[in-house]
Amino acid sequence: MVTHNNETQVRKGRHCVSALHAHLVFVTKYRRRVFSDTMLKRLEVILLDVCNNFEVDLIEFNGEQDHIHLLIEYPAKVQLSKLINSLKGVSSRLMRKEFQEIHRYLWNGALWSPSYFAGSFGGANLDVIAKYIEHQNRPK
Repeated sequence: MVTHNNETQVRKGRHCVSALHAHLVFVTKYRRRVFSDTMLKRLEVILLDVCNNFEVDLIEFNGEQDHIHLLIEYPAKVQLSKLINSLKGVSSRLMRKEFQEIHRYLWNGALWSPSYFAGSFGGANLDVIAKYIEHQNRPK
């Protein structure tokens, strides 16, 4: 379902040019082993729909029984914390509704731990970027 190539895509807006990527990790509440392959397939579809609503590209998705990883590319106008809140909220509500067996693993109806990991990155590693900035032609 998710497709990508290795070329960096640049988004052009009215006043902004950007290439923003993030690696997101969501963990189930109490690190419970909840997900089956069928659940992960459905979860990917749900998350892809939320991403589309935010004009975000879901580049890669995968998961294990107790956590998921997303690689996204997003426009500068998207506030990452709001996107994450929507991804977790919508997916929690729909997964608990569609897969009743989730309820036996969780208490108080929450699917996700309130915490998450978000790592940003670009096309080059930090050393390359730091050297590029260091070697700018600064006026004397």
